[in-house]
Amino acid sequence: MSENKYFEGTIQVTSRGKGFVFVEGIEGEIEIAKENLGTALHGDRVLVDPKKRQVVKIITRIKEKFVGTIEKQNGKFYLSPQDYRVYKKIYIPDENIRGADLGHKALVRIVEWIDPEKDPRGEVVTVIGKSGLHETEMQAIALDKGIIFSFSKKVEEEAQGIKKRAPELFKTEEGKRKDFRNIPTFTIDPVDAKDFDDALSIQKLPNGNFEVGVHIADPSFYISEGSAIDEEAAKRTTSVYLVDRTIPMLPEVLSNDLCSLNPDEDKLAFSFVCEITREGIVQKQWFGKTIIRSKKRFSYEEAQAVLDTKTGPYSEELSLLNALAEKLRAKRFEKGALTFNQEEVRFKLAPDGRPLEIYKKKHLPTNDLIEDWMLLANSAVAEFAASHDTNVEATFIYRVHPLPSEDKIKELVRLMRALGYNPPKKNLPKTSAEIARLVESVAGSPEESVVHMATIQAMERAIYSTQNIGHFGLSMKHYTHFTSPIRRYPDMVVHRLLATYLGGSKPPKEKLAEYEALSRYVSHMERIAQEAEWASIKYKQTEYMAERIGRVYDGMITGINERGIFVRENNTFAEGMIRFRDMKDDYYIYDEKTLTARGQKKKKSYRLGDKVRIKVLRTNLEKRFIDYEIV
Repeated sequence: MSENKYFEGTIQVTSRGKGFVFVEGIEGEIEIAKENLGTALHGDRVLVDPKKRQVVKIITRIKEKFVGTIEKQNGKFYLSPQDYRVYKKIYIPDENIRGADLGHKALVRIVEWIDPEKDPRGEVVTVIGKSGLHETEMQAIALDKGIIFSFSKKVEEEAQGIKKRAPELFKTEEGKRKDFRNIPTFTIDPVDAKDFDDALSIQKLPNGNFEVGVHIADPSFYISEGSAIDEEAAKRTTSVYLVDRTIPMLPEVLSNDLCSLNPDEDKLAFSFVCEITREGIVQKQWFGKTIIRSKKRFSYEEAQAVLDTKTGPYSEELSLLNALAEKLRAKRFEKGALTFNQEEVRFKLAPDGRPLEIYKKKHLPTNDLIEDWMLLANSAVAEFAASHDTNVEATFIYRVHPLPSEDKIKELVRLMRALGYNPPKKNLPKTSAEIARLVESVAGSPEESVVHMATIQAMERAIYSTQNIGHFGLSMKHYTHFTSPIRRYPDMVVHRLLATYLGGSKPPKEKLAEYEALSRYVSHMERIAQEAEWASIKYKQTEYMAERIGRVYDGMITGINERGIFVRENNTFAEGMIRFRDMKDDYYIYDEKTLTARGQKKKKSYRLGDKVRIKVLRTNLEKRFIDYEIV
C-alpha cells in the first residue's frame, strides 16, 4: 500500500465490463464497476482506490494489440474485439484501416485512449483474412495472444548455420560424453509427434538390479546463451499446440531434426541414469552428458500393443520399465500425490479445416509409464540442485505448486455436500493426501468427473519460481522441468544450470533476480499458450455443433449459475449452456445453497453431475458459444 492508501494489483474484467483487482497478500478481491475502470483492460497492472473502488492509474498495459472483426457504424470503421473481456470497440480512422475490408479479421493496435467515455483509437497492424475461414480463425487466435508463427530471417539463418556445423560439433563430443549407443534405447510418443524430447534405456546389472536411463534432448549444447535463437526461444518460452498445428519454440531444423531423438541416428543427450531395484528403490543416480541412439520410435499405441501381447520389439525391456514405473507410481500415491486422468479430445479435419469428427484421446498405461519416469528425472534433478549448496538452491528454477486456499477447499467441500456426500465440516483437508482421499470417496460414482473438475479448479496453478515451496499436487518437496527442452525454455535453462553445477561452477548470486524475472515471465507465457490451445478447441467444437443444429445428444451438467445450466456433451466434450430463458416448462432459478437449478412451480431440479438429453439450439462462432435445450 502506498502513502495515499492505494493498492497495486492485476485487474480481471468480465464480458459485462465489471472489474476485479487482485492484490498480492490481500485475501479476496476489490470489485470495480464499469464506470470506474477508467481505461483499464483485462490483465493490466493498476493502482486502485479501495474506498472509492476505482482505478486511479494504469501502471502497466499487459496488451496493446487486439484481434477482431472490422465493422462500420455511422460511416466509421471499428474493430469488434474477439476477446469478450474487451468491453469497448476500437475506432479506426480511415487513414489507419490499411486495406482491411468489412467482415475481415485484423490485428489492431490501440494508439490512443485517454478519455474512458470515448472509444479507443487504433490502427490496423495486420489484415488476417475473411472471418469464418479456418486459416483466418487459427491465426486470429494465435495473434490475439501475441503468438508469432514464423521465425525471423536472422534466427532461421543461425539455425541453418548450426545444422551445417553439426557433424563437426558432434565429433568434438564423442570422447567427452558417456556412450549409451549399444544399450537398448527407444522413444514413446504420440503417433503424430514430430519432435522427440526423451528416450528410455534399460539394462540388467550383475547384482540383479537395473540401470535405467532417462535421456533428454540436448539443445543447450547447440544453442548459445544470448544467441538470436536463444533470445527468440526465451521470448516464446514454449511451443504452442492448436488443433491443427504446432507453433514451435525452436526452428524446425533444430526441433524436428538436429536436436530431436529420432530413431537410428546418433544424438547428443543430457541424461539421468539410476540404479533401481525390482521394488522400485533408487540406490544410485548419475547426471551427465551422453551420446545415445534410439533403436525404435514407438507410438503410445504400439508400445501398449507390445505390453499387452508380450511380443514384439523390446518386449522384455518395455515390460521391465512398466513394472518398475508401477512401483514408482505406487510410492508416489502413498505420499499423497493427486492424479486426474483428464480426458482430452482430438479432431479429424477436412482439407478446408472443417471438423469432421471429434473423438476422445485414449489414455493408455504407456502414457503413465512415460510420465512416471519423467517425474522421477525431474524430481531427482531438483533435489540435486537443492541439496548442492545454498547458492545453487537459490539460483535454480523450480516447478512449484502452491497449497490451495482455504476458501477454495471450502467451496469443494460445499459442492460435495450438495452432491450428497459427507466430507468433514470443521477439519478441512489440507494436505494432498487428504484431498486425494476426498476424491477417492466418489470413485466410480456418476459425480466423479464433476468432483474431479471441481478439485482441479480448487487447485492453484503450478508455476516456475526460484523459491522452492514444493509441489503440492505431486506431494514432492523438490520438482523442476528438465525433460522437454525442445518445447519449453525453462527446461533448457535448467540444463544449463545443471551443467554448470556438474562442472564444479556456481551461478553468481546476482543472477537470482534475472532467474526470478524469467520464472514469472515463462509462467505467464505458459498460461497464454494454454489459453490459445483451449480457444482453438472451443472454436472447433462450436463449428462442429453449428452444422448440427437440432441434433440430440447425451450430456452431463458441469455447472450452474444465475443465467442457466452448463452441459458438456459426452463424446465431443463440447460445453454449452441451457439458458433459463429457454426453459419453457417452468421458471427456474439458481439455488446457491444447494447448487441446483430449481423450478418454481413444478419443483423439478437439476444438479451438478446429472445426465441430460440435450438438443443443439444455437451457436455463435465469433463468441465461441453453444446453446443447448433439454429434450
